[in-house]
Amino acid sequence: MLNWRPVREIEQRTRLIEQRTKLIENETEQLRKENARLKELNAKGRALLSCVDQLCFPPDSISTPAPPTADDGKPSSP
Repeated sequence: MLNWRPVREIEQRTRLIEQRTKLIENETEQLRKENARLKELNAKGRALLSCVDQLCFPPDSISTPAPPTADDGKPSSP
């Protein structure tokens, strides 16, 4: 009779710890899935930004040079 109560308390604590562990495992799995989804979204976002950069800011070698100006420091004659 003396050992009954402590054993019961230990069993209750053990069940509580098992429940918390299960909850942590479930939350960890949810976070893994969310991280994978966010990683995919980030990759898509980077790809879109790359396309925008290519269209709006082409490299200098591809861009059209500015036409030369006739200004050589001398006043133009009419």
